[in-house]
Amino acid sequence: MSDKQITHISKFLSLVLRHQPETIAIHLDQNGWTDVDDLLDKANNYGISFDREILDHIVATNSKKRFAFNDTLDKIRASQGHSIEIELGYTNQKPPEILFHGTGEKSVQSILNTGIEKRNRQHVHLSSDIETAIKVGQRHGKPFVFRVLSEQMHTDNFEFFISDNGVWLTDYVPTKYLKQND
Repeated sequence: MSDKQITHISKFLSLVLRHQPETIAIHLDQNGWTDVDDLLDKANNYGISFDREILDHIVATNSKKRFAFNDTLDKIRASQGHSIEIELGYTNQKPPEILFHGTGEKSVQSILNTGIEKRNRQHVHLSSDIETAIKVGQRHGKPFVFRVLSEQMHTDNFEFFISDNGVWLTDYVPTKYLKQND
């Protein structure tokens, strides 16, 4: 299978596991899990043809670790980024002193006015390294990176979670915790 086909299937999985499971009539439980065999069957009925071997390959090799299997490997979910209400079961954790948020330059003024909002997602996504934040920002045009005073936020009773793929999650970042990266 070509890289282009793998990317197409990965984007399809993001759609149905993060945003629109109804597209292929799968059910996500309260924690975002769905049955692997049901997913494969309904995806193939929808016209997106792949098997368990390809699914295993996508989960294992996705550079952003977007998807995860449960311990018994019979269920799959997206690691974060849902626009539908899912309880991922992560526990509040103390973040590092600084986290990073990558965005496009066109969004900088809006963020400086309102803070970083989760908008249609369940959480704000933050990176532990600047390189990842730059890559995220590049998806939105010329990249811009904010430093987030995450340890201070945590001290001020903001909750932080870390997803299975290492993305830090929080509900909102007020402007007072934002520093423009030099």
